[in-house]
Amino acid sequence: MAHLSALVVAHNEARQLADCLAALHFADEIVVVLDRTTDNSTAIAAEFNARVIEGNWHIEGDRRHAGIDACRGDWILEVDADERVTPELAKEVRQRIQSAQPGYFLVPFANYIGGHLVRYGWGAYNGVSMKPCLFAKGCKRWGGQRVHPKIELTGVRRELTQTMTHYVYKDVADAIHRLNRYSSLNAEQMREDGEIGTLWPNLRRMLSRFWKSYVARRGYREGLYGLLLGLLSALYPILSYLKARLADEKDARP
Repeated sequence: MAHLSALVVAHNEARQLADCLAALHFADEIVVVLDRTTDNSTAIAAEFNARVIEGNWHIEGDRRHAGIDACRGDWILEVDADERVTPELAKEVRQRIQSAQPGYFLVPFANYIGGHLVRYGWGAYNGVSMKPCLFAKGCKRWGGQRVHPKIELTGVRRELTQTMTHYVYKDVADAIHRLNRYSSLNAEQMREDGEIGTLWPNLRRMLSRFWKSYVARRGYREGLYGLLLGLLSALYPILSYLKARLADEKDARP
């Protein structure tokens, strides 16, 4: 029988961690990686008999691999604190890994803003419709980028049918807060890579990203929620560029 590890990587997620871990009881083990945590996440993880790894990582791929390396299972289900495994998904996961060859499964996502299910408009910057969060150990590697790291996958590609519940944003303020945080991280990465770019291509990307989210991915069907996703997608590249460029100019001053 295939052994399943559930992996949760979190930073100060005490508000959501218990609900996330409660839905992972079907796994053979739960591993929780706590990155620079100052709340009571450690105590919460202990209540669910999770194996806890605490540390200080500034690169997402490093903290992800700290957890992946600690997992003892043949298969790993990677779940963020704002995600919930439904009973239907749990059942499908256990069934599918029993006879599966090494590789990975794409898991469909049901994305929420607050308590509102938003089906359209995701992807350009915001949440995804599917994600390879179930994989055989050794078949997934995270890149070293600060934000939205690249993922390398090996083995057989498959898809599950049941969805993961994902509470992407609490509200508009939360969406803007995350946009600010992620664009700052992306700006740091751009400066490190020496690939800040120029203004006009980033202005064009504002239009193309809004079109992709709001029109091509049918965000318009979601009313104001779709408009919000389109604006977030459009603003991400230009904010990243402006933060990187202005930081460079500040450092160049005598």
